Amino acid sequence: MSHRSVVSISLAIALLSAGSVSAQESGQHFWSGDWYLSVGVAGFSAPKFEGSSHNEFKFSPLISVGRQGAGARFSSRNDNPSFALIDKGAARAGIVGRFVPSRDDGDGNELKGLKKVKWGAEAGGFVEVYPTDFLRARAEVRQGIRAHDGIVADLAVDAFTDIAPDLQLSGGPRATFATSGYYDAYYGVNAKQAAASGLDPYKPSSGIQSYGAGAALTWKATENLSASSFLEYKRLAGPAADSSLVRERGSKNQLLIGVSATYKFNFSLQ
Repeated sequence: MSHRSVVSISLAIALLSAGSVSAQESGQHFWSGDWYLSVGVAGFSAPKFEGSSHNEFKFSPLISVGRQGAGARFSSRNDNPSFALIDKGAARAGIVGRFVPSRDDGDGNELKGLKKVKWGAEAGGFVEVYPTDFLRARAEVRQGIRAHDGIVADLAVDAFTDIAPDLQLSGGPRATFATSGYYDAYYGVNAKQAAASGLDPYKPSSGIQSYGAGAALTWKATENLSASSFLEYKRLAGPAADSSLVRERGSKNQLLIGVSATYKFNFSLQ
């Protein structure tokens, strides 16, 4: 089976920024200011598909574009590409998006007889708050487009600290919730699919998808070059855990471990 690459592209669409009005009033273009382009790659061992009991090695290019902030801000590999429309320092909110790769029986023999999930996207909003200077809580709510027609909500809390001048340790709990439209695409088994796959029919409802925790160790080698090692564990729950795909051929336990490296290019636009 070929490895699938997922490109996470964060496009800072300044046209949507609430700050674009003030930029125009000052005689500047909405794109004027300091920006960054971050490029890199992540290599990791992860389940072959969500709910699988077998892991495989995957890689993912990492690309993000955005405005330079007033200072360094904590970010997690779990954060989907986003752009803040409101930024009050201790609280931020804005738009978020995620590319969703396709899934078919080429991703695992366990999927034979089930329908292919088309590639698509999820789009919505995010809110994050910093109750202290070492803690961040973030929530994302996204609507599926093409791949599924459900709503997915991710919740995460991360504590972070510098254990050395250029070395940061972070981690905390995560949880995901979804509606039946999401579960039907990835975990549902209708009568026709049950006959073709041998799995028991399953009609999912809405509810919690998983809970778990993650941790990362990030080394800032230079001002622009950084490398990380990360570990994520989640336990499938609710409609995901009850699916015949998971009960009969998969596992509720999902483990991801890997490393990544990124380089940031800084530039200005007039």
